[in-house]
Amino acid sequence: MFPHHREREQPIFSARAHVFQIDPTTKRNWIPASKHAVNVSFFYDANRNVYRIISVSGTKAIINCTVTPSMSFTRTSQKFGQWADSRANTVYGLGFATEQQLHQFSDKFREVKDAARLAREKSQDKELANSALTIAAPQDLADDLQSPPVMCVNGPEDKLFRSQSADITLSSEKERIKKMLSEGSICEMNLESELFTLQDSNSKLVAALHEANANVEQWKKQLTAYQEETERLRDQVADLEAHAGQGPSDLLKDELSQSLEELEALLKAKDEEIHILQSKKADYHQMEHARDEAIHRLREKEMRNSELERRIQNSEQNLNSSLEERDRMDAEIQRAIEILDIKIFDLNDLRQSLFKLISK
Repeated sequence: MFPHHREREQPIFSARAHVFQIDPTTKRNWIPASKHAVNVSFFYDANRNVYRIISVSGTKAIINCTVTPSMSFTRTSQKFGQWADSRANTVYGLGFATEQQLHQFSDKFREVKDAARLAREKSQDKELANSALTIAAPQDLADDLQSPPVMCVNGPEDKLFRSQSADITLSSEKERIKKMLSEGSICEMNLESELFTLQDSNSKLVAALHEANANVEQWKKQLTAYQEETERLRDQVADLEAHAGQGPSDLLKDELSQSLEELEALLKAKDEEIHILQSKKADYHQMEHARDEAIHRLREKEMRNSELERRIQNSEQNLNSSLEERDRMDAEIQRAIEILDIKIFDLNDLRQSLFKLISK
């Protein structure tokens, strides 16, 4: 099915990026869909008047998304963006090497989305119009915690005071839950962006290190050959000096001395290059150490997020218990009011009866 579509579809834009998908279990963490940066392309099917986003890693299509007018590409950091595909029930994330590539992809996404909207408006097919997908933004957890209205009753003052205290406690509990949620989300987004940047820098350093190691091996071989040549020339010079009586020309001596000096200068330059490469290798180890520290901090933040989630669950349970306790208190207050109304009515009847007896 996929190759058949590719034959009649035309590519209109392509960019290289690291592809991620949202974890279907937690809906919070990103799962890499490709080991390296891959091409992410926009395709246009003129026969069906449809735009698609396609990315292939090896022989597997990791992105096969039909663009709809309701889709929206969101830039969450300088080099990272995401969009949701409700048909595939997932969220795709793209990590680019530069901010300019992210801007280009975002502009093309907006352009393709507008073209898909115009194509749908011109189309008269009702089935295609009814199949348009809408993406609902997730609702904040804290917005669901709406407190019920407080009942105003003319009961005893101590019970009214306890009801007002319960309202104040519930409001502060909701504010604390909102704050914990916002702190956890911001920390996780910052760490994911930092980890992606370190991974990109690490891949570049690894490639540079491999290239440097290959050059070092080649230069070592050249250095060995130059040393052998230098020793041979020195031996020749020593032989010539030993047999000076046989009269080697001064011109030959000058040529040999010049060649020897050139070889020594070349050896010195190669030694300096080897020292520079060794210093770069030390910098790579430092970057690797920094990456390990970032991963360690990310794990600590994940543990902290888990602790925050646990505390939020406990807070929700305490909140529900407080709501149930307040409802029970309201019921008791209402029942007390009804009893007082009955007693007052009985006292009123008794007063009228006593008044009648006194009047007689």
